[in-house]
Amino acid sequence: MKRIIIHVLMVIVGATIGDAFLPEFWTLIDQRQFQNNVVVNSLIGAIIFLIFSILFIRLLLNFVEQIDKIVATINIPTITLGFMGGVLGLVIGAIASIPLWILRIPILSTIIPFLLMMLAVYVGYSVSTKRETDILNFFSKRKSSLAVKPEKVDRRDKRKIKGYAKLLDTSVLIDGRILDILKTGFLDGDIIVPNFVLLELQLLSDSNDNLKRAKGRRGLDLVNDMKEVAKVTVSAKDYQDIHEVDTKLLRFASETGAALVTNDFNLNKVAEIQGVKVLNINDLANAVKPQLIVGDTLALTIVKKGTERRQGIGYLPDGTMIVVEDTADMLDKTVTVEVTKSLQTSAGRMIFGELVR
Repeated sequence: MKRIIIHVLMVIVGATIGDAFLPEFWTLIDQRQFQNNVVVNSLIGAIIFLIFSILFIRLLLNFVEQIDKIVATINIPTITLGFMGGVLGLVIGAIASIPLWILRIPILSTIIPFLLMMLAVYVGYSVSTKRETDILNFFSKRKSSLAVKPEKVDRRDKRKIKGYAKLLDTSVLIDGRILDILKTGFLDGDIIVPNFVLLELQLLSDSNDNLKRAKGRRGLDLVNDMKEVAKVTVSAKDYQDIHEVDTKLLRFASETGAALVTNDFNLNKVAEIQGVKVLNINDLANAVKPQLIVGDTLALTIVKKGTERRQGIGYLPDGTMIVVEDTADMLDKTVTVEVTKSLQTSAGRMIFGELVR
């Protein structure tokens, strides 16, 4: 079916171009009897382009398949905006070509306007698709400015009106603690889960590795559970020029002003460098843990050996690791420990102590 469509389109294009350009060709070779013969000119152009389409049909089919793949990856808003940009470019190109048409000079009044309009269509399409976010933000700001009078909105009111959504990454959905946090009401505003994050979870859930498959399914189930306790939006926005999910998240957060919710230590650091607001659940968990300061004592069960200076390791009920000197030979024993140092980072908290004899 595609072959037939290509042949028909090429015949139509050939007939149109033959009728438009062959009269000048007959004039140049001094064959004026065919100059105004529309049937002959159109037929010659159609035959030439039909032969061309037959000879290069495989190349044309590959070209059409590439177009199909590109169209399949573009969402409807992008296609619509690109079409509008192309039409606007065509109108501008046609208006700019009017002086050339008036001159009625061969080639200058035919080929140059055609190239000018094609260039305008490309520029209009390219600008409307690559700057989609800026265009939408411009019109949304215009709409909001008409709805709200600027003199009645101070800076604090603007912050209240704007707010910021919470953008969830893959690590948070796999971790699962975000659901309990939402139930407590500590996170307000919209909860956004990008579609490319769901696709990453789907890839994990289809993995041959049992652990990865369990993590992916847990994340997908969590999205459904969150919809029952909070306003969760699955965003279809994607960036076809970016392959890494973390980079997409950072760009999404930068463009929308959303706060990135993550457990990924490295992503947290990169987001801070780029000025993206980050909410790290590990930081929240560390903040609400009971604080142990230097000099505090506690009872601790040594569960395994450390790596240096005959160290032993135990854990608090919340999972915090405590490294105790000179307790490597006291496995499964409960000892009294005095805290000597506490280190707290986004990756977790580690406490060092000494044995109280």
